[in-house]
Amino acid sequence: MTDELHPDENAYDHARIEAHWAPIWDELQPFTVDDPADTKPRKYVLDMFPYPSGDLHMGHAEQYALGDIVARYWRQQGFTVLHPIGWDSFGLPAENAAIKRGADPRQWTYDNIAQQKASMKRYAASFDWTRVLHTSDPEYYRWNQWLFLKMYEKGLAYRKDSWVNWDPVDQTVLANEQVLPDGTSERSGAVVVKKKLTQWYFKITDYADRLLDDLNQLEGSWPAKVLTMQRNWIGRSTGADVDFVIEGHHSPVTVFTTRPDTLFGATFMVVAPDSDLAAELAAGSTPEVRMAFQAYLEEAQKKSEIDRQDTSREKTGVFLDRWAINPVTGERIPVWAADYVLADYGHGAIMAVPAHDQRDLDFAIAYDLPVRVVVDTNAPVTGAIPVITPEMLASGDPGTAGAAPLDPVATGEALTGDGRMINSGPLDGLSKQHAITRAIELLEERGTGRASKTYRLRDWLISRQRYWGTPIPIMYDEQGAEVPVPMDALPIELPNAEGIDMKPKGTSPLGGVEDWVATTTPDGRPARRDTDTMDTFVDSSWYFLRFLNPTDDTKAFDPAMAEKWAPVDQYVGGVEHAILHLLYARFITKVLFDLGYVSFTEPFSALLNQGMVVLNGAKMSKSKGNIVTFTEGVDSYGVDAVRLTMAFAGPPEDDIDWADVSPTGSQKFLARAWRLSGEVTAPVGADPSTGDVALRRVTHRFLAEVPGLMESFKFNVAVARTMELVNVIRKAIDSGPGAADPAVREAVEVVAVALSIFAPYTAEDMWVRLGHGGDTSSDLIAFAGWRKADPLLLVEESVTAIVQVDGKVRDKLQVSPLIGGDELEALARASEAVQRAIGDRPIAQVIVRAPRVVNIATQK
Repeated sequence: MTDELHPDENAYDHARIEAHWAPIWDELQPFTVDDPADTKPRKYVLDMFPYPSGDLHMGHAEQYALGDIVARYWRQQGFTVLHPIGWDSFGLPAENAAIKRGADPRQWTYDNIAQQKASMKRYAASFDWTRVLHTSDPEYYRWNQWLFLKMYEKGLAYRKDSWVNWDPVDQTVLANEQVLPDGTSERSGAVVVKKKLTQWYFKITDYADRLLDDLNQLEGSWPAKVLTMQRNWIGRSTGADVDFVIEGHHSPVTVFTTRPDTLFGATFMVVAPDSDLAAELAAGSTPEVRMAFQAYLEEAQKKSEIDRQDTSREKTGVFLDRWAINPVTGERIPVWAADYVLADYGHGAIMAVPAHDQRDLDFAIAYDLPVRVVVDTNAPVTGAIPVITPEMLASGDPGTAGAAPLDPVATGEALTGDGRMINSGPLDGLSKQHAITRAIELLEERGTGRASKTYRLRDWLISRQRYWGTPIPIMYDEQGAEVPVPMDALPIELPNAEGIDMKPKGTSPLGGVEDWVATTTPDGRPARRDTDTMDTFVDSSWYFLRFLNPTDDTKAFDPAMAEKWAPVDQYVGGVEHAILHLLYARFITKVLFDLGYVSFTEPFSALLNQGMVVLNGAKMSKSKGNIVTFTEGVDSYGVDAVRLTMAFAGPPEDDIDWADVSPTGSQKFLARAWRLSGEVTAPVGADPSTGDVALRRVTHRFLAEVPGLMESFKFNVAVARTMELVNVIRKAIDSGPGAADPAVREAVEVVAVALSIFAPYTAEDMWVRLGHGGDTSSDLIAFAGWRKADPLLLVEESVTAIVQVDGKVRDKLQVSPLIGGDELEALARASEAVQRAIGDRPIAQVIVRAPRVVNIATQK
């Protein structure tokens, strides 16, 4: 390792340096974590693992630079760092690519993994290459199946018929989280439609409160934006479940409402047309109603949820010729099916209070339904509750200075503000919050309702009608009963892809593989396998634990290793995973906690999101012809210049426009820093305390400041400080104490260690040129250690004290930063310039702020 590296020691050649060090690192595997006797403090740093869709791109170059910077920094701080890598290798892109090319998705996937792995090694990412995993390996997905069965045993995995999000292009179902705000699929871009299927779900809603409340644990260590997105997605609402009797229906229908105080204003009921309740009610009605309902349902199914929730859209519906009983007024109210109500909100039915909800009002006006005002929004909501008289109620004016409540039908606008209750019997005169509390009490007293909560979050639909995923470990006997696959029969492996028609057709390609589908139950009865595969987010929901012992064929992960390393100390990845992946990983962690496998409830203690890498303001895309490939970038500028550019471009969470940054500038800086290492002539081990004090002060201020910058993710500022130190060293060599000064050696070694975090090839080369290095991993600069700043060198030798007389600066004194107030005042009075400014005027007041200011005021 210490052989001559360069024929011309003054020529910085990134290609030659990379070619020298890459095979050495590959042989040494310096970042392997496997020493049970290691007693150093530990850090678990994890990058969101990539999908193998091809070679790395510039987005990867940013993400893996940032994650590696964090890992390398903590090693320099004396930690043993676990920094593994793997591939999220199941999923639709591989299957679609295989269909397009007529290839096996397995071959396409593993070829891409090999390409990405080679690029990552070239990129000097400090991974523990002994812990690599691929989620498409049976050795991995066996444990997905184990997890499924554990959840099945606890009632957290279940199968039901329901309306699902259907991607008509990829011919598979999507979880709610995989449907974009505009109603399209995040995968194919197709408009998502509704389809009724029997599917497998994970009961994530059982954990809704914990998923929401535990976000408080992550305040300050996760980006505020991500916490807000998760809170909004879970979407907890508090209110009441209200039981409405529907004439002729076998049981009461429960409606959730956040405003039980407005029950006296509920004048009709609306059910979602795609709900089971609507189908049941229509089935019990007249043939004409059934026919109208079926036609309406077919039209509703063509609309996306976004369209259905559009408040500006004309309201449509079908009267089901059924009547419900308002549980507080006893009135018969009509029941309608309308597509502005969603089947998976609350219980798929709402009580309509048109005076105080705009969508209900629009519907009531469209179909001439009753509108009753029950909240006087003119009334004050603070102060004493007014006395309500029958006359005031009759006039619609309960103590509001003659201002009658507005007429929503006349204005076309619902009354959505706060106020006092009217037309509401025992609630009259109460403010909103008091009325909600009292309304719930009344419902509970009558047995027609109760306090409740609902959530935007829906159970996680995990079934996918595609081949390239984890087979669901359930079989069905001849009566259709579910039979779990025994644990000792796992993994249920995918059949060979040869001969399987994978073209999307609405059912799983596995269904056509008869010799795979046909099986027997544990007691020998004929059975058929479930032919769906699992959502690939199951794969990534727990992979951070598999990294702890990826080759163990006896367990998914070792709880003792989880206790030692987990949770992840620093997670790095894109904000696009703020809801899907992070929410699912949090859920599965809580499940594993409840099952007794881990002792923590949050998987990732801290989260760093990186921005996107764009070109001229636009997202890079092959179709747009504006892509800069990873290979192109590192070939042109060198690995270290690309890494340094990514760190220096700005805060990590900001987007990087490749057109605005300067990898050429990074390359020139690295060459300047590298040349310093060849100019130092002070011997290795020379005592820096004998060197230039001014240079040492700059070096030790750098040592003191950079850790705080790194730990607050101000990587760009840390790089800027390194550049400043290089400039100071250059001056010290050229016009200061010279290259033989031990302080110069100290400063250059500090620069090398700092650069090892950002630019490892250059730093390693500098380290050897400085006379260090050897033949083992511990000799590498990655483990040199961050030097402690000398506190004595952080104290300024002198500071400038300003002396003012009557508000004007009269002198500047160089004083010790430790000077006392009396001493500073004496020095100021003794100044000739100050004495001249005072003259013979008596001093009225002296204010001293040691060590910086003395202010003298004279009598006029």
